[in-house]
Amino acid sequence: MMAQVKQQHMVLQIIQPGLAGLMDGSVSTLAPIFAAAFATHTSRAAFLVGLAAAVGAGISMAFSEGLSDDGSLTGRGNPVIRGAITGVMTFFGGVMHTLPFLIPNVHTALTLAYFVVGCELIAIAYIRYKFFSSSFWISAVEVIVGGALVFAAGVIIGSS
Repeated sequence: MMAQVKQQHMVLQIIQPGLAGLMDGSVSTLAPIFAAAFATHTSRAAFLVGLAAAVGAGISMAFSEGLSDDGSLTGRGNPVIRGAITGVMTFFGGVMHTLPFLIPNVHTALTLAYFVVGCELIAIAYIRYKFFSSSFWISAVEVIVGGALVFAAGVIIGSS
C-alpha cells in the first residue's frame, strides 16, 4: 500500500507536470518554428523563432503550473518544484525540434526536425501509456492529431 501511495505522489508531483510541459513544448512551438522555416526558407530564422518560443513557453508554463494551486488541496506537491519541472520540460520539448535548424541547409534541417517531432510524439504516447494506463495506440493517435493540427497551422501561415 505504501509503495502505491509513493507511486501516486510521484505521478502527481513529477510525471504529470513533466508530461504537461513536454506536451506543451513539443506541440505549441511547432507552428511558430515551421511558419518561420516556410516563410523565410532559412534555418537561422526558424532556429531563432524556435528558441524564443521554447524559452517563452517554458517560462509561461512554469508560472502557470506553479501558480495554479499550492498543492495542499490536490496533493500535487510543492508549487515551485512542479513549476520548475513543467517549465524545464516545456523548454526541452520545444528546443529539441528547434536544434535541427542549427544546420544551415533548411531542407536538411526540416527533414531532421520532422523526425525529432515524431520521436517526441511517440515518447509522449509512451509516457501516457506507462504512467496513466492509456492505450499506447490511442495516445499516439491523440498526440499525432494534435501535433498535426498545429504543424499544419504553421505550414499554412508560413506559406501564405
